Amino acid sequence: MKKALVKTDFNFPGQKSVYHGKVRDVYNINDELLVMVATDRISAFDVVLPEGIPYKGQMLNQIAAGFLDATTDICPNWKLASPDPMVTVGVQCEGFPVEMIVRGYLCGSAWRAYKSGVREICGIKIPDGMRENERFPEPIITPTTKAAIGMHDEDISKEEILKQGLVSAEDYEVLEKYTTALFKRGTEIAAKRGLILVDTKYEFGHRNGKIYLIDEIHTPDSSRYFYAEDYEERFKAGEAQKQLSKEFVREWLMENGFQGKEGQKVPEMTPAIIEGISERYIELYEHITGEAFDRGNTDNLLQRIEDNVTAYLTAK
Repeated sequence: MKKALVKTDFNFPGQKSVYHGKVRDVYNINDELLVMVATDRISAFDVVLPEGIPYKGQMLNQIAAGFLDATTDICPNWKLASPDPMVTVGVQCEGFPVEMIVRGYLCGSAWRAYKSGVREICGIKIPDGMRENERFPEPIITPTTKAAIGMHDEDISKEEILKQGLVSAEDYEVLEKYTTALFKRGTEIAAKRGLILVDTKYEFGHRNGKIYLIDEIHTPDSSRYFYAEDYEERFKAGEAQKQLSKEFVREWLMENGFQGKEGQKVPEMTPAIIEGISERYIELYEHITGEAFDRGNTDNLLQRIEDNVTAYLTAK
């Protein structure tokens, strides 16, 4: 079976520390650069699942790198290079303590809340009578706080963010502007692929008084896509949309009694389940990028990454 990379423990030139996130390992190089390794770990409901998904890290890293390159005219971002298919190197920024979630359609967690009677999300009022997967008149921004591993992100309103001083009013205005423009660009690119960008999240940081887009963007882990060709037909019929996102993993978990709640156990991830998730991610990659996925050799991932990143850092 193809091998998944679930743990890294590198010692790159100039390395000062490492942070192991839910799915990425981030190496601090001389307090100036970050080496972000996209592992094959997978998370859902803010829980890291016990098995990795072969090729997932490579796919997400390459999708994000492509979208970062395609949006540099909108705002500066942290990326400098991708010396390995699973790695991005960029400038180190101080992240804002909120994530900017933007939604074009009522679905996912927002729909689950709406169905239970909630009519206000992050201070934004949602009208009665909306249906699952219905398009909002204009995309809405519904921020969340950034939670530690094992904790859940919490919805928060713009007013509360400003009241708590999490982000200054001046900076938040820039974050809103960038978020709106990035979502518009992502929507345009998706449309060329026959897709609808339904919702996504952006993270920002600041460095030397300048705001940067950081982390990944427009990947199936951070975004949800619908197929455009049969969206209207399925919506009118009240049928589930065909999605390109990680939602299929969440649905499988929910069908097997897991939603990340206390006392619940992650269902067994058999080789067949793992292989199926990997193949689905490859499908997502090829639809989102319009390119065939290059399945590299997974036998010596750690050595390959160490060699490629070390060569890049020592050449700088």
